[in-house]
This record gives sequence, C-alpha cells and structure tokens, in this order.
Amino acid sequence: MGYHDGDNMHGAPYDIRYAAPIPGQTSQVYSRYLKELMELVETASMKHHKKAIILGHSLGGMVALEFVRNAPLAWRNKYIKHLILIAPTLSSGFVAPLTNLASGPEGWFYVPEATSLSLRPTWRSFELSIVNFPSPKVYGHKPIVITKQRNYSAYDVEDFLTAVGFSDGIEPFRRRTLAKMNYFKAPMVPLTCINGMGIRTPRQAVYWDGNFDVLPDIVYGDGDGEINLVSMLAFDKEMCRQPRQKWQFKSIKLNKAKHGL
Repeated sequence: MGYHDGDNMHGAPYDIRYAAPIPGQTSQVYSRYLKELMELVETASMKHHKKAIILGHSLGGMVALEFVRNAPLAWRNKYIKHLILIAPTLSSGFVAPLTNLASGPEGWFYVPEATSLSLRPTWRSFELSIVNFPSPKVYGHKPIVITKQRNYSAYDVEDFLTAVGFSDGIEPFRRRTLAKMNYFKAPMVPLTCINGMGIRTPRQAVYWDGNFDVLPDIVYGDGDGEINLVSMLAFDKEMCRQPRQKWQFKSIKLNKAKHGL
C-alpha cells in the first residue's frame, strides 16, 4: 500500500475514559488532544505535499468525527482529503452503553479475572460511560430496557440512571450528553462510513426482576454485534439530508461483518 509507520502513517491514541466533545462543548483533555492532532496532520501534510486521510474505528471513529467537526472549515478544506469511519460509535447511539452502565461493561476493556459487575464502579467513573446512549430522535418511545415495574425508552435515561443507582450521572448527562444525542451536523469533508450488519445485536435488555446487579436477558435485532442498524441508517439519512455533505458521502454496509473485525 506504500504506507510506513511514522512517515506517511501516524497513530493518534486517545484516552478511553473521556468523551470527545461536539463543537461548542469544552474539554480540558480533548482541547489538548485535538490541538496536538491538528499539528500532526499539518506536519504530515506539509511534509508530503498532500492532504491527509483521517481514519477511525469504533470509539476512534467518534473521536475522528469530532476532531474534524471541531476544526475550522477552512482548515478542513486545506488539510483533509477524506474522513473514513469504520463502525463508529455515533451520536445516534446504541443499546450496549445502557447495559454497560447498569451491570458493568462487557468486552470494552480487559482486566484479568474481573467480572463485569466488579468493573462497574470503575466504568461509571469514566466520562465515556454516559455517552452513546440511544438518541430519542432515532429510537423514539420504544422500550429499550424492560423490567417488571416499568420500561425505559430513549426518553427515560434520567429515570434509568436513578433506577440503576447512578443519580450522580444525571448532571453530567444533561451537561454533556443531551446535546450530543441530537447532534448530526455533517463534517463537510469527503466522508465514507463502513459498517457491518446481519449480526445479532442487542436491541432490548430485560431485567425482569429489576436486579441490575446481574446481566440482563437480551432481545436481539440487526447490527454489527455492538452498533444497531437503526443507528447506522439514521446517520446515513442525516448525512444525505444535508446538501453540502450528500454529494461527498458514501455508506458501505458489509453483510456478516462484526464490529471488531
């Protein structure tokens, strides 16, 4: 392919504990990160006399998207050739973050011998734990978390946070996440979004007895195993709805491709 690490191919590691801000939000961690990433792109672009291709996968896709959206438009036009998002965790959200918060994360980071429940306090201390919740605009009033006492839709996140014993998350949810859940502004650069589909993906979580200390029974729908297809399609629709992005947007769906592969 002609790519060489440290020459014309560079990594930009990010801290999984923090959530990339949408334009208008502040973040001490990401203000430094985004500045350094801009400098890296500028240096690489000037060295090779060409624009850069920005690529991100999963959470890194979200970081890549917010990096571009936070950059001045003139800077994007000067330095970015293409933005490629592979299975990104988008503002349209997905179901897994709700169960991760309720019962502890499954498969999001590895600690030997640790159970999901034992990792729950650590996970809840991460800013990331309260982002990527299902967007009301996308998921509507359909129940996502089901218990014998009541159901919770994308409109009921604050009640859900209280129910799982994490009322401390309500204030940061209001401050950082609510705006992000309905933020679909296009990056205004050539954009390709690649997603898997045709894989059983959590659509609803059933805690019938209301015990959030145990893993739920799962009702499955379509997606890549993590991201729900409805979320992917909502993002595609929003990109195509914005005239200045529509002509430079491509969506690729790969049947039976899993989120992490």
